[in-house]
Amino acid sequence: MIARLGCAVVLSLTLSACGGGAPKLFNLRKADRTPDEFSILPARPLETPPDRAALPPPTPGGPNRTDRAPLSEAVAALGGNPAGGTGADGALVSTVSRYGVEPGIRGQLAAEDLAFRQANDGRLLERAFNLNVYYQAYARQSLDQYAELRRLRQAGVRTVAAPPDPAGN
Repeated sequence: MIARLGCAVVLSLTLSACGGGAPKLFNLRKADRTPDEFSILPARPLETPPDRAALPPPTPGGPNRTDRAPLSEAVAALGGNPAGGTGADGALVSTVSRYGVEPGIRGQLAAEDLAFRQANDGRLLERAFNLNVYYQAYARQSLDQYAELRRLRQAGVRTVAAPPDPAGN
């Protein structure tokens, strides 16, 4: 009787570890009582305008002058016009697409990544105990940022300041 019960428990654990669906290489457990640190954007500092009479009227429930606009800030950082329409960013689009545009690249990359994640989904016990295999799966594709920084600097390329290598290399 005990052998059958033990066999049933092992069988149910084995089957539960073989769950279907898309493979999850990065197993994060989100606690309900903690905020998502990636969704919090710091506000811009308050500043006194040069002419208070030129301020727009307040819009209750609308955007604030100190609110962040990540999309517009990214377009401005890349040299585009955040206030303009699609025609205003012609220079930005032509710079980004200077090496050509592959139609359907998003779908192709999604399919290739799904096949890669299925091939590197983790072993049975890794899935059963919900272990993180993300870094192990993508280790061959990761870039050593400090080695690349050294290579670029030795080639004479001007680079931005970076914190020192924690490995001391």
